[in-house]
Amino acid sequence: MRSACIKYIDSDVLEETFIPKRIRRRKYLGTWRDEECALFPGYVFLVTEKPDELHDQLRRVEGMTKLLRDESSVLMLTREEEEFMKTLGDSEHVTQMSIGIIEGKTIRITEGPLIGLEGMIRKIDRHKRQCIVETDMFGQKTKMTVGLEIISKFI
Repeated sequence: MRSACIKYIDSDVLEETFIPKRIRRRKYLGTWRDEECALFPGYVFLVTEKPDELHDQLRRVEGMTKLLRDESSVLMLTREEEEFMKTLGDSEHVTQMSIGIIEGKTIRITEGPLIGLEGMIRKIDRHKRQCIVETDMFGQKTKMTVGLEIISKFI
């Protein structure tokens, strides 16, 4: 879909198109490896200063089945949502692994993009080295899975 957007939308309208990704750790044959996967499966993000023209040109994109919309137009990220996405991802729109510790019932992130966002963590899966983060995005509460390795737990 990303390639189709680049192909069918004029370059003066579409500044950038990307699929936000995240790093996750998986164990293969006894070895932990990092791999990239989509942060929001099925979503393509488009950057433009001309949203009305972009909306018109999206009709030319083959396979485009659904657009996030509010009552009147295509849904755009708010300034806060945009800043949140920039905080989470690097320059390539990839959310790296975070590292943290658990002290009693408190989570403290020591490295990575989740520093300062501990209050948004809803669930930790230590076995899979990931957590669920909940935020307001796309006009609703949105949950996303990001990499989090807990290196120690103190009771």
